[in-house]
Amino acid sequence: MALLFLSSAERAAVWVAAFEAAGEKIIVGEEAVTDPADVTHLLCWTPPKDLQRYPNLQVVISSGAGVDQMPALPAGMELVRALDPGIEEMVRDWVVMATLMLHRTMPAYLEQAGQGQWKPQAVSHARNARVGIMGMGRIGTLAAQTLGAMGFKVSGWSRSGRAVADVPVYGLQDLDRFLGQSDILICLLPLTAETRGILNATLFAKLPEAAALVHAGRGAQLDMQAMRDALDSGALRHAMLDVTNPEPLPADHWAWHDPRVIVTPHIAAVTDHHAGALHALEVVRATRAKSPLPGRVDQNRGY
Repeated sequence: MALLFLSSAERAAVWVAAFEAAGEKIIVGEEAVTDPADVTHLLCWTPPKDLQRYPNLQVVISSGAGVDQMPALPAGMELVRALDPGIEEMVRDWVVMATLMLHRTMPAYLEQAGQGQWKPQAVSHARNARVGIMGMGRIGTLAAQTLGAMGFKVSGWSRSGRAVADVPVYGLQDLDRFLGQSDILICLLPLTAETRGILNATLFAKLPEAAALVHAGRGAQLDMQAMRDALDSGALRHAMLDVTNPEPLPADHWAWHDPRVIVTPHIAAVTDHHAGALHALEVVRATRAKSPLPGRVDQNRGY
């Protein structure tokens, strides 16, 4: 049983040390494979085209928290996403920062600063701001709890509508009701066929007037032109994006230069190499024990 590692040299050094300390076999790079039958696990961002070379491959582990870049895997092969509590906390921190920046009209202050203007904006209490979070998984729940503790009125929306302590969560059929009470809309959804392009003109029109958008889900969920139109019409007042469509965002793209929009280059979270290696070791051991795989993805649902 061996894990084939296909990622950066920097990450490899950490993973090799962790696997050797645990007494588990790791192979770095396809060129180092002497017997393809040894490979039972694969760590990569996207797998090699010829997976049939590895007849005993059981599990593919994504090198990141997302899996929308993965192709359909052969029948019987499991897909696992990276698990790292640090990722969840970092994304939570970025979301809270973005929410506070939009709540306190920071884009307007940044524009004024560039023009040397001293002009106070209206200030509203957090308790008067309604925050809606699309995607109530581990990160969404953590963000909801943090923002709720700060006084924001937080609600959530997910396909299942699964209950979360102290947070009202709306299900699939209640999207319009949820949107209508989201002064600041946060998107943390996984990318699936159903969520691709979900942040569009129809959705923006259902938000309260002059709402704000925080987007840390996946770039392909956002119709950038629809967002621009919503900003121009006043349906949106500001947006803060960590993911864009396309991505990377071209240097001449209008969003870089629009004072109503703040863009960060997909940096809300960075995977910790050591934590990633420990998670992969858990996956290897769970496979051997025929136990549930931590981070297993339902490939039909996409998450």
